[in-house]
Amino acid sequence: MTATSAALTPPADATAPVRHPDAPAPGEPLGSHYEHCFGCGGGQPHGLHLEARAGEGVTVTAEFTVTPDHQGAPGLAHGGVLATALDETLGSLNWLLRVIAVTGRLETDFLLPVPVGTALHLKAEVTAVDGRKIYSTAVGRLGGPEGPVAVRADALFVEVKVAHFIDNGRPEEIQAAMSDPDQLRRARAFEVNP
Repeated sequence: MTATSAALTPPADATAPVRHPDAPAPGEPLGSHYEHCFGCGGGQPHGLHLEARAGEGVTVTAEFTVTPDHQGAPGLAHGGVLATALDETLGSLNWLLRVIAVTGRLETDFLLPVPVGTALHLKAEVTAVDGRKIYSTAVGRLGGPEGPVAVRADALFVEVKVAHFIDNGRPEEIQAAMSDPDQLRRARAFEVNP
């Protein structure tokens, strides 16, 4: 494992994260933030279909099973897919803070190979908040919540306004998401990706 870069170290005056009073209860599934998200969306046939749940405090647990579609080397998960799973899990934390944020930086350490057919169990937590910056960390374990650590990541998310997506996304997808009559799904569609 490598040391975390200075950019991912919260400043000394950063504050502890505070779970929003309207955040999902511990144990509650978070569901897909957007149907077409590669990480959690059901509309992606080769996606991760990552299933995240709210944890205690400002933590999230998640799981996905590595399929043959996720291979890099024969029989092993692609490192980019594993980084995506970590990023998706870390991004889900923002739902517990009830903020819209995007990944500003993600540093990933790959410690063990992850074979096809393996269930990867992820746990992420927000460690500090400094203005619009949200610092977090995650680990991915093989086979179960107590299994050996295969991957880990530290991340910095930056809070943004919904205009970030409106100004930069493809208009047809933005309009479809904004037209969703379900206010919760409409808000969640814009929660994690840069």
